[in-house]
Amino acid sequence: MTAATPVRCATRGSALALAQVELVIAALRAHHASLDVPIIEITTQGDRDRVTPLTVLGGQGVFAAAVREAVFDGRAEIAVHSLKDVPTTPVEGLTIAAILERADPRDAFVGSDGRRLAALPAGARIGTSASRRIAMIRALRPDLLPVEIRGNVDTRLAKLAAGDYDGILLAAAGLARLGRIDEATQLFEAREFLPSPGQGAIAVECRTDDEATRALLARIDHAATRAAVTAERGVLAALGSGCDLAVGAYAEIDGDLITLRAMLGGDVEGEAPVFGEGTGRVTDAEGLGRGLGERLREGYATAGGTRLEAAR
Repeated sequence: MTAATPVRCATRGSALALAQVELVIAALRAHHASLDVPIIEITTQGDRDRVTPLTVLGGQGVFAAAVREAVFDGRAEIAVHSLKDVPTTPVEGLTIAAILERADPRDAFVGSDGRRLAALPAGARIGTSASRRIAMIRALRPDLLPVEIRGNVDTRLAKLAAGDYDGILLAAAGLARLGRIDEATQLFEAREFLPSPGQGAIAVECRTDDEATRALLARIDHAATRAAVTAERGVLAALGSGCDLAVGAYAEIDGDLITLRAMLGGDVEGEAPVFGEGTGRVTDAEGLGRGLGERLREGYATAGGTRLEAAR
């Protein structure tokens, strides 16, 4: 592949998705200044239907599936995703050839009237569509009311401004990429308010047999980020990629060691989340994650949880 060969890029058409594509393009052009990267915008079922809960539509993977299809059918050479939206089950014929250096993995809270979470009154409405965030909110403020919210970042912020919610939860990385991080009234520490596996990372997929594109993408792959998110996604893989329960994970790298903390469950009333932690070598990132995931499964069952097996 030469710099003159177009590398067509499939992506969702939201403002955030397009901002992420621009980061990928900038990274590629740091190595190939004149590289042509036409953008192919894809409208997914999740974009068309902003009312039905994602769990009904097929989970976060509904966003990745349509974008991947453009690579399969030859409309594009690469697909760009928020890694947290990509299921852990491998797709035959595709490979995640690059993961960009991770942005802020934390969750952000945007409260009405500039309020932090602790300042909200009992019964305040918190907009989130993620079972993980529901679990973390229940653990911090069980007196608050999580309420389903759909739509892109701008739409959610507009709903908050209109008074539909007293606060909403969003990924800090998404707010930052849209230039709206200053609107966050609180940023939660990732070690405590565990993010979604892979949150803040951008994944770039291509066809497994497209050696030229794989070689191009290898230049922008960030090794430390890949190791961290591989451990986090290992937790999810052990629990089942389609698991609709609350799963959070956060990995930190220190030299050749990874420290991984994760949680499972706690997104329904009367159920407490199960937490676990482990340390391992960077070279065994996936094994560390899968091992911790299995321990969480056992802890969840011991605590009386039954929904995990039903979700498999």
